[in-house]
Amino acid sequence: MSVLKSLTFTALPSIGANPTLDRRAKTIARLEEQKAVAKDPNHKRTIRRREEKDGTTVLVEKQQRVLPWWRAMPNGSYALAIRAGGLVEFDKGKTAIVIPLLDKLPGVIDTLISAIRNGELDEQLAAAAKPVGKKSKKAA
Repeated sequence: MSVLKSLTFTALPSIGANPTLDRRAKTIARLEEQKAVAKDPNHKRTIRRREEKDGTTVLVEKQQRVLPWWRAMPNGSYALAIRAGGLVEFDKGKTAIVIPLLDKLPGVIDTLISAIRNGELDEQLAAAAKPVGKKSKKAA
């Protein structure tokens, strides 16, 4: 007991999860993937899953296709939308950014990443992450 008297005890602090920082980090990672897709359309994301094989769980790496967040518009320009649960709405009814040429896409993505790091899109990301409404169950 004399050894324990030399130690100082305290309550363990809780882990402080910060959903705003988590949303920022996840969105930035996905935007970085979009830059990779712009350079190489065949870019694939590597994911790790645990699978049951012969009665034991094994960690397996799989390749997952990454879909582009931009679409070609009829006038030859492109529209880029950010997906964070739902579409991010920049202004009322405006969910996309117009990009005149596909070559300018990495620069626009870098601008978005710096805006997210500075917290300029926190409200929009939080609104896109909220569920729209509950799905009602049909009575049998």
